[in-house]
Amino acid sequence: MRKPVMAGNWKMNKTRDEALQFIYAINQEVPPFEEVETVICASDVLLRDLVKRQGEDLKIGAQNMHFKEKGAFTGETSPRLLETTGVSYVLIGHSERREMFNETDESVNQKLLAAFEYDLTPILCVGESLQVREEGKTDLYVEAQIKKAFSNVSKEEALTVIVAYEPIWAIGTGKTATPMQAEETIAAIRTVLTSLYGKEIADQIRILYGGSVTPANVKELLQQKNIDGALVGGASLEASSFLSLVNAAKNK
Repeated sequence: MRKPVMAGNWKMNKTRDEALQFIYAINQEVPPFEEVETVICASDVLLRDLVKRQGEDLKIGAQNMHFKEKGAFTGETSPRLLETTGVSYVLIGHSERREMFNETDESVNQKLLAAFEYDLTPILCVGESLQVREEGKTDLYVEAQIKKAFSNVSKEEALTVIVAYEPIWAIGTGKTATPMQAEETIAAIRTVLTSLYGKEIADQIRILYGGSVTPANVKELLQQKNIDGALVGGASLEASSFLSLVNAAKNK
């Protein structure tokens, strides 16, 4: 049985005071980590403060990283530096990074490999645009993203990856893929992983849905066989809303 994951992505939101207030509000309220992996991915400047205040059942993640350990990469954050802050997770290949900052499938693969090197659990994001969806090419598009991302990734490493399917057209738009649409694409992702690593490994890899997930729609999404949790944007910014999502995952 796959343990559910509820990951909040704050994006470029929250001051230090707001972030600490949030953490204090949820620290003692989240379910045991053995039941649900609860993660908050925050801006780099907040990470150390949050790690120092996280409880046993809450983990902190970064929203991005460079794949090099160090070098002349102004404005970037290395996996080595993330490791020293004490974070446990890192988002890789979020659509906003791909669309706005020109990340490629190749750089996503390099970041994934770097995450393993520094014992960071990668949350690998994949997803299609509205045009791809309307052309009926979603499965082929996402299959290509998965295959390129997992290039040179061993079976042991693959087991540590959390995949997040986020249709670009549903991120921050208020539109959500129907539970059936999300389940169909996530099932297709698991089929691709089966072709790469075999059914036993693929059945253990957690796959999340992301894209305008709210307390109102999360239960129906989590009822789907292949959906193991969610990567949440706006609904993770309020403590009460996020706790509602985490408790829904507990009851999956």
